[in-house]
Amino acid sequence: MGQESASNRACEVTLEGVSFSYPGASAAAVRDVTMRVERGEVLAIVGPNGAGKSTLIKLIAGLLGPRDGVMQGALKVGGLSPVEARRQGLIGYVPQVSEAERRFPMSVRQAVELGATARHVGWGGWRGVGAGQRDWATKCLEMVEAGAYADKPVGAISGGQFRRMLIARALAGRPGLLVLDEPAAGLDAPGQRRLGEVIKSVHDELGVTVLMVSHDLRAIAMGGSNCDRVACLRKTLHFHAAPEGLTPGVLIEVFQHDLADIFGEVHVEAHKASDCTDPAHHHTHTKDGGCGGGRGSGGTCAHD
Repeated sequence: MGQESASNRACEVTLEGVSFSYPGASAAAVRDVTMRVERGEVLAIVGPNGAGKSTLIKLIAGLLGPRDGVMQGALKVGGLSPVEARRQGLIGYVPQVSEAERRFPMSVRQAVELGATARHVGWGGWRGVGAGQRDWATKCLEMVEAGAYADKPVGAISGGQFRRMLIARALAGRPGLLVLDEPAAGLDAPGQRRLGEVIKSVHDELGVTVLMVSHDLRAIAMGGSNCDRVACLRKTLHFHAAPEGLTPGVLIEVFQHDLADIFGEVHVEAHKASDCTDPAHHHTHTKDGGCGGGRGSGGTCAHD
């Protein structure tokens, strides 16, 4: 990776009592969030639409701040303000596909090469892509398995391929923090699983800190086998350790928080279907891995 590796640049993220309200809003989009993400950690944040997930990571990525609304608390990325961390190239941001421009008049390779030069554009303007930057962009394409379509126009690739390109472009700037907003939205189960494998491979190779959010618990489960922790966000955060990945037990903890607003306090027991001895929990599986439902009392059985 040359003189400046991503693992050396991997940075911690700290929030102390962070709240944020958009102008004219009657309620805060994010309320009193305190958390610390360690260097090299993988944190997944799950929560329903409207829970404040995108607002939170845009605050962390330096895309929102006091100039955009009412913000309270302290937020640091690698000991710097998010804006300064972004200016120094510490943050690689992968937006939701709906927010990304798919009509780039360029190839996938060219789009990623631009990411390699982004933090080097100063008052002198853009000076082209250097040989080292071009080599690193090619490496990023290989890491996300996008080399086979690197020379295709951006507008001619599939949704899953486009997501990989966005990840490669974010990595091309050699960030210490990779932030992904709904990276698997709209993908089917195999696509979510494959994207999760790509993210895990990137983390294993670079050691970069990873923060990803989703409203889809399945997407986090499919792509979260490398998560160190999972947090459920409903304006404020609830944390769950995941030292062995997203096991049924961890998912149930998150699931209970997600249901609390609807049903109040709930209790769900999680175990493998093969270990279940209660006939009321018997169920079948569909070909796509879904649960065909139970019989008897309809008790809930979480399984892997």
